[in-house]
Amino acid sequence: MSPVAVTVPEDVRAELRRQVWAKAEEVGWSDLSAADKTRHYEHWTQDPNIGGVLARYMAPPRVRVYLKDAIFKPYSRARLGDWTRCARALGIDAEVIADSHIKPHGRRLMDGRVICWGPASSWKAVLMALHERTFAQGSTRPFAAVFVRAVGRYREDRARRLVEDAATKLLVERVVWLET
Repeated sequence: MSPVAVTVPEDVRAELRRQVWAKAEEVGWSDLSAADKTRHYEHWTQDPNIGGVLARYMAPPRVRVYLKDAIFKPYSRARLGDWTRCARALGIDAEVIADSHIKPHGRRLMDGRVICWGPASSWKAVLMALHERTFAQGSTRPFAAVFVRAVGRYREDRARRLVEDAATKLLVERVVWLET
């Protein structure tokens, strides 16, 4: 299939996003396996109120791809980018932000502390971003790395010790593990 620009009216996209994101919250989307997510995509593609609506604006074979790219990429980013959740886990005021980053997510606080977070499986990227954002910056320090979706092997002490050892060597003051 050749790529063709798809224009779904913003009000339609917003309503579908609201509807599908609510369904994703109900089923615990972030914790689902790839196979379970595939089943949900197929169900939503066939649902007249979701896939049926999108089929008015695009060829039916494109509906599933649109759901993944236009509806769920922002969902995943929004869930992962939840700063208030990280601030709460660290016991700090979420309002004292001096600067924000993405890829991976991070914040520099007014007092110079730098915090980065991301999925536990991306621990190397999170730690290196924290290091890069504070290296040779006299007024900053690598305060915390927060690892979300710390499931599977990242629940095990051995994996966590490896990550925490690397964090210590990079002078990171705190490491926090969140399972969801």
